[in-house]
Parts: sequence; C-alpha cells; structure tokens
Amino acid sequence: MGENEAGLPNTSLQGKKMAYQKVNADQRGPGHSQYLDNDDLQATALDLEWDMEKELEEPGFDQFQLDSTENQNLENSETVDLSLDSIQPATSPKGRFQRLQEEPDYATRYARSAPKSNHCSFCRLLKILCMAIILFIFGILIGYYAHENCPSNATSSGTIDLQLYQEILKTIQAEDIKKSFRNLVQLYKSEDDMEISKEIETQWTSLGLEDIQFVNYSVLLNLPGPFPSSVTLSSSGQCFHPNGQPCSEARKHSSQDLLYSYAAYSAKGTLEAEVIDVSYGNADDLKRIKKMKNVTNRIALLKLGKLPLLYKLSLLEKAGFGGVLLYIDPCDLPKTANLSYDTFMVSLNPGGDPSTPGYPSISGSFRQNRPNLTSLLVQPISASLVAKLISSPNDRTKNGVCSPLELPNNEERIINMQVETVTKFKTVTNVVGYLKGLTSPDRYIIVGSHHHTAYSYSGQEWASSTAIITAFIRSLMLRVKRGWRPNRSIVFCSWGGTAFGNIGSYEWGEDFKKVLQKNVVAYVSLHSPIRGNLSLYSVASPSLQQLVAEKNNFNCSRRAQCPDTNVSSVQIQGDANYFINHLGVPTLQFAYEDIKALQGPSFLSEALFPNHATKIEEMDPFFSLHETITKLSGEVILQIANEPVLPFNALDIAIEVQNSLKGDQPNTHQLLAQATRLRDSAELFQSDEMRPANDPKERVPVRVRMLNDILQDMEKSFLVQQVPPGFYRNILYHLDEKTSQFSILLEAWERCKSLASNETLQEAMSEVLHSINSAQVYFKAGLDVFESVLLGKN
Repeated sequence: MGENEAGLPNTSLQGKKMAYQKVNADQRGPGHSQYLDNDDLQATALDLEWDMEKELEEPGFDQFQLDSTENQNLENSETVDLSLDSIQPATSPKGRFQRLQEEPDYATRYARSAPKSNHCSFCRLLKILCMAIILFIFGILIGYYAHENCPSNATSSGTIDLQLYQEILKTIQAEDIKKSFRNLVQLYKSEDDMEISKEIETQWTSLGLEDIQFVNYSVLLNLPGPFPSSVTLSSSGQCFHPNGQPCSEARKHSSQDLLYSYAAYSAKGTLEAEVIDVSYGNADDLKRIKKMKNVTNRIALLKLGKLPLLYKLSLLEKAGFGGVLLYIDPCDLPKTANLSYDTFMVSLNPGGDPSTPGYPSISGSFRQNRPNLTSLLVQPISASLVAKLISSPNDRTKNGVCSPLELPNNEERIINMQVETVTKFKTVTNVVGYLKGLTSPDRYIIVGSHHHTAYSYSGQEWASSTAIITAFIRSLMLRVKRGWRPNRSIVFCSWGGTAFGNIGSYEWGEDFKKVLQKNVVAYVSLHSPIRGNLSLYSVASPSLQQLVAEKNNFNCSRRAQCPDTNVSSVQIQGDANYFINHLGVPTLQFAYEDIKALQGPSFLSEALFPNHATKIEEMDPFFSLHETITKLSGEVILQIANEPVLPFNALDIAIEVQNSLKGDQPNTHQLLAQATRLRDSAELFQSDEMRPANDPKERVPVRVRMLNDILQDMEKSFLVQQVPPGFYRNILYHLDEKTSQFSILLEAWERCKSLASNETLQEAMSEVLHSINSAQVYFKAGLDVFESVLLGKN
C-alpha cells in the first residue's frame, strides 16, 4: 500500500508463556509470615552469631561467601519466585552443631588448633563481640526502613498517580478549546479534505506529538447529484424539494444544504406510486399494513427512530416496497428543537468502503461494483413537507400536547419521487498520532475523534470533537516534555469519512486488524460530544461501567446542579463501531445531551443535521462543557494507560448477562443456568486473581501481564457472526436505554410472532448460549492456567 506505508509502530511482543504464582491465605503457615516472630528473630540472631564464630575460626576465612547469594537478588526482589515450601522455621544452633558433629569426617574437616594464649582468646572474643554489635545495629536499621518505607510507598502509589493525573488535567482550559474550535470552523467550506487533515497534523506537531502519520484510502463515496431531489404530487402537479420549498423558488435561492438532503448509497432513479404510512416501520406495523393494502412497489412514509434505520429498510425491502420517504416526527424531538424545515442526511452504509467489504481499500484490492446498497429509493424529507403531503397544518400542538404526523388510512396520495446521486472514488484521510508507552508500548489505548470530510454534510460537531482531542494532547505533552510517559501507548486518531459510514476507521481497522486484535486495550470515543447542555450522557462497555460511574459521580460532586447520571451499554453512532463489533474492544464515551432527547425515541442521531458553529456556541457559550468532557475522558485515558492492572471489571460482564435474560422471555432456563456458571467463574476470577489491582506487593510483572491479557479480551466472546442489519455484533450492547434484553433475542421474538416457525428464535438463542459458554470457558481457562503454574512452582 503506497499511501499506507506508515502504520502502527514496530513493537516487540512479549512471549506468550507466562508464569503466575498464586499464594492463597490457607497455604501460609505460622512460620511463613512476612516478618519473623520474636522467637524466630532470636533464633536467627543466634544462628548468625554461631556461624560467624565458626567461620572466623576456619582457616579459609579470606574466601568467605554467602551461600544464599544465588537465591536472593535485592534489585529484582519483585520478580523472584518465592517457594513457600523452602521457608522452614529456624532451628537452634545447638541442633545444627550436633548434626555436624555426627558426620564422620567432621573432625578432619573442621579441626581447630589449640589456643596459643589467654590474651589471644580475649582478643578473639572482643572482635566477635564488636562484630555482633555492629551487625545487630545494622540489622535494626535495615528492618526499620524495610518496615516503614516500603509499605508507605506501596500504599501511596495510588495517591501519587491521582496527583499526577490532576496536574496533567488542570492545564486543560475552556478558552484554549474555544480558540481551537473557531480555527477549525474556518476550514469548514474547504473543498480539499487534505487541507483539514494537514491543519490537524500541524496543531498536533506544534504541541509536541512526535509520530504523526497520514493514512489515506481511495474509497467509493455516494455524493449528491448536481440538482436537489424532488417530490411531486400527482394530483396537483406541485413539485417540492426535501425541505418543503417549492421547486420554482429553490431555483432562485439555491442552497448547499439542500443538495445534501439525501441518503448516501440509496438507489437512484424515479418512482411514481401510492404513499403508505408505515409509522416507525417495525414488524407489527408492517404486519398490520400488509393485511390492509398491497405494498408492492409502493412508497413508504417512514419515521426515523426506535429501531436502526438499516433494519427497518431491510423489512420494507423484503415486504416489496419500492421507495421510502424518511422523516423525523416533531413530537419525537425536544420542544427546544425546531427542525420542521431542516433537511438532513443519512448513510445506508453499515461501515467501510462498499467496494471492498470486509477487507481494506489498499492498492491492488479487488473493487466490487456496488453503486447502491439497497434496491429502495430513499429520500429524507422535512416534517414540513410531510405536513403538505398529508394536507395537515405544520403546528400540531394543542393544549401542550403534540399530535404525531400520520396519513389517514382512507385517503390515497400518489407522488412522484426523484432521487439523484453520483458515485465517485475519493481519497479519505485519517490522521494518526502515537505517544509510545514506557513499559508496555505494544498495548494501545485508542482515542478517536473525526474531522470534516469536504464531500460530506456533517454539520459542525466534528469541530467540537477535534478541539477536545487537541486540548487533551496539549495538556498531556506538557507533562511528557518533563520526562514522563504512560505505561501503555496512546494512539490519537482523527477519522475521515465518518458521515458516509465510518469509512476511515473501518478501513484502518481492516488494514491493521491482526495487530489491533492482539494489542488494543480500549477505545475512547469523542464523537459528537456536545449534543445538548442539560445532562451528562455516558456509554461504556460493561467492564468499564464502574470506572465511568466513578468519574460521573466525581463530576457531579463539583457541580451545583447535576441530574442523576446513568452509565449504560447501548448502541452509539460514530467510529467506535468497528472496534466494538469486529475487535470486541472495551469502549466508552462521554457526551452532553438534552434530557428530553434521551427520553424520546432512540436512533434519531442517525440523522445528520446542519448544526452550524453558532448553534454549538449557543449550547456551550463558555465552552465549560467542552472542558468537562475533555477532563473526564482524559482522566479515564490516563488510568487505562498507566494503571499496572487494567481497571476493568470482570464480574460486571457476568451481571450484565444475567440482567439481559430477565423478564417474561420464554425458554431461557438453559441460558440462565449457563449465565449462573459464568457469574460463578467471574466471581472466582475477580476475587482470586485480581489481588494485584489492590495489593502492589503482588504485582509480579509476569503475573500482571497475563492478567491484563485476560482482562482486555473479555468481550471478544460476545461477538456473534449473524445479526439483523443495523444491530451490533457485540451482544453486550442493547438497542437503547429502554431495553435491557439481548437485542438479537428481542428481534427474534418479534419475528417469531409473525412466522409459523420459531427457527429464527432458536438460532438466536443458540448464538447467545454459545457466547455465554465461551466467556465462562475463557474465565475458567484463565484460572486453570494460574492454578497449573502454581502447582508447577510448588
């Protein structure tokens, strides 16, 4: 790959054979304590005195050596494998002396010459006494400092780390983020994708980030045509553009936003047919409508939300529809959002370059001819145009109650829809910067933002994302310049092509998949961090929920008004998709959201509205929310990158699995039984093997490395092969906050209601069962490895 020569840095991978000695409390005898009892101390002192006297009297005293030198390395005391069986209670000097005398050749080997005089004997005793006193004082000093200083350092290491994190984060200032945001906004109208990428690279380089690379991919993009799409009423001949503006007026006042009101990778062409209101387009809606009307080659009037768009389109396509008019009902939006006349863009691309599905778009790759990803003509339209199509007033609020838009069943509307798009190969650029770790440079924490792609229509949210990641890099590099580095490597990524289906991140992930599968520890998403200003909205993998909740609570304690925040594992938009669904990487994201938006239907964020810079600054005029997101994300990044043991929670995964099987779900007894076994294994693993996280004295490097390898791969067991379109392959993530069950089981139960066969349900339950079993075997295998190593040591 010519353009991708600069990839991940070369790393020396540690060997896979690891030893882990587990010391159980019940294996420690009375004589095996860390500090000797008083009796043992006295016996040891007598031992030392007797040995010294014997050695001083031996002829070869000038060749004196310690027998235990080979077994004790004070400089590497943490890595020494201690065998408990070798620690025996001290025996008396008299007993040892008697055993030596019983040896046949004792007299010949240790014969002493008779003392020459009493004066010599007195001098010899005086020397021994002085030596004993000196050694006794020296031993007291060693014992004092070993007892006082070492525990103090161990217990204070966590405090020192927290102080370090706070020193780094306190340099993050809202004013700096605001300046960076405004500088980036100036590049919004650039027609060259590379210009924005170079600006980001220049900023990161000026801050001190050393290894920054451009990773380019030539990908297939579906762009709007030269003219806006249109919808024409057959009865009156009135022509409208997607925003509800008459076609005649639009010719006089053209707008770039109007062109970008389209569905990327939709089929293109013209269709004249009856419009059928399918509401949200779920299985029940379609079942009801198909009983009433013939839907073949008809045009569906579809509301965005509640379910993934790709899933709903697959149902409509299977039912036989020919086109879709997609809109957002104003009743589903917060009252503060007046988007009735706004157009929006959606992408029908599940991820990556459509011409190279499942493999990277590098030089020489086979290119498939896929100009569209569905047979449906799909056109996003504004709510004001829907009101005109159904002859309804724009304002449908009466007495404070909003009436949803709907087409009466007894009325027939025939329209002509025209969709114009152009398919071209374009270059998408990723900006990737590396901060190499000190002790584990082959383990990566990926921090992902996205930048504006000139061919897309992604509003101004990218500027917030890029300004936040730049602010964290600034604060981090100030500390790095003073000699500090994190233990693990941090990889900063600004993705291109996000609006078209996370193309940049998918292609990079597919390009370096083998390396990333082994080395990525976590992904921190900064996608669309400011969507409101009322509630902190946190999404995290089950293994990271506890860590994220701690940060939420700390943030609330510093704010006068902080609503109750919840951490959940739900599907999110953005470039985290590939890392969650194809690599099983633990992921987290902080964002500010409107509370009423959270209470409304999910998946409305699939629509990309033209949020201009003024809108972002209206929501956060002082950029204090930007600063909070930067600090929250930054502290989590520092903990994951620097803690000796990864701050992941194995038990929370098992609890999440059990919670996902609660409810009135039929035939789940086998799944519940397997989930119980998973929880038992997770509890044993967490209680028995996670001690190094809390006890620095047990952090033997080999043991910690093997433990971290298990922690970072826990979620990979929950990746399933086949899921409905738009659903996550990682089944630990739910569709939204309102559903707690496994998403693939929910979908299978819905389909089972409309089908005579329950084959789909059985397949979904089998997928879940195999995932739970795989996770349980994974934890048990880890425990077995530790146990076998322990037995081998003993």
